[in-house]
Parts: sequence; C-alpha cells; structure tokens
Amino acid sequence: MSDVLVIIPTYNEIENIRAIIEKVMSYPDNFDILIIDDNSPDGTAQEVEALQKEYPGRLFLEKRSGKLGLGTAYIHGFKWALQRDYGYIIEMDADFSHNPDDLTRLYHNSKDKGFDVSIGSRYISGVNVVNWPMGRVLMSYFASAYVRLITGMNLRDATAGFVCYRRRVLESIQLDNIEFKGYAFQIEMKFKSHIKGFRISELPIIFINRQLGTSKMNSSIFGEAVLGVIKLKFDSFFRKKKF
Repeated sequence: MSDVLVIIPTYNEIENIRAIIEKVMSYPDNFDILIIDDNSPDGTAQEVEALQKEYPGRLFLEKRSGKLGLGTAYIHGFKWALQRDYGYIIEMDADFSHNPDDLTRLYHNSKDKGFDVSIGSRYISGVNVVNWPMGRVLMSYFASAYVRLITGMNLRDATAGFVCYRRRVLESIQLDNIEFKGYAFQIEMKFKSHIKGFRISELPIIFINRQLGTSKMNSSIFGEAVLGVIKLKFDSFFRKKKF
C-alpha cells in the first residue's frame, strides 16, 4: 500500500472519472485513490467499479446514499484514510480543474520539506485562474482576502480545495465537529490547522475551470463562507475544545 491517498469526491463525473483515475495512477509516486460517490445517476460509481479490476489494491470506492455535501465527503474520506496506514492525504477535484501533475509537488512539499498542510494556491503568485467569469474570479479572490482579515491566517487561497494533509493534522482535528459542508469547509480545515500550530505552505498552481460536466458551485455556498468565517473566529476564542 502507498503512504499517500488521493481523495476524489464525485457526483455525475462520468465524463471525467476514467481519465482522472488513469492520470493519477500514471505517476511514479504510486498514489492510491479513494473515490467517494454520492449516488451519481450517470453511472460514475459503476465506471469506478470497472476500473478497480485494473488497479487492484490501489483504487477504492465508497458509495453514499445521495448528495450529502463536499465537506461530509472529505470527512468520510479522512476517517477512511485514518483507519489505514496513510501518512499523507490529498483532496482533489475530479474535473481536471486541479492539474494532476501538481499532485507530486504537493506530496513532496509535505513529505520532503516537512510542511503539515500543503495548499495548491490560485493566488499566491497573482491570479492563476483560467476560464472563470470575471465576477467569480473577483468573488473568490476577495473571499480569501476577507478570510485573512477575519481569521488572521496569512493565506492567499484559504478556500482552495487542492490540499495535502499530513496524517497527524487530521488525527488532531475533531472531525466530527467540523460544521460546514460547502465552501466554508475548506476554510474551517485550514483555520483549525492554523490554530493548532501546524506548518502551512502554499504552492502556486494554475486552476482551469472544468471543460466537461457541470459545476456544483452556487451562491449559497459563498454565503455559508461569509458567515462561517466569523463563527470560526468566535469559536476559536470561546470553544477551543471543539477544535
């Protein structure tokens, strides 16, 4: 078994799933993959099951009953990984908006350089986003600035979803107390890592909006983040035992 697991949540990713799995499996670091599928009606899970025969002992599938939220999918995956011997756990999208070539950089930034959380950052070296509408770019960019202001974290991309965690980070966080399911989930995980004093690093990536399939982003996810950040900061003062 590898010491690094890539967690990929899916819902209706039939157009991308085979290609993303084959690409991740092609790297010499021997990444294992856990797909967490939320009962995709398009057959995503069935495609993964077919591919499991090609990658025995490296490709895993957890099927859930319906759309339960991105955050809960990752929490499910984190718990699954901690029940096994993985030392590094990576979050990644299924739609190639995260370039799989960057997996190796994130992994080795933690494994070789000692960072506890390695973030694939869209904004650490300018604005590296391709094919997003300008309104969405501005919303995302200023959301990260807002998070820095409220939380005090010196991160340029607090909402990033391409992240490598060392095992000890996930072991230290009370995963059952993670509150947010959408955009704010990514902020919450980074903030709790920050509060606990873990070393966090941002690496520049180019984020490319999906070419195939449908985006799962909506305005309510951004709304959760705006109010959620304030709640996280408040809790860090008065409810540290929840962290």
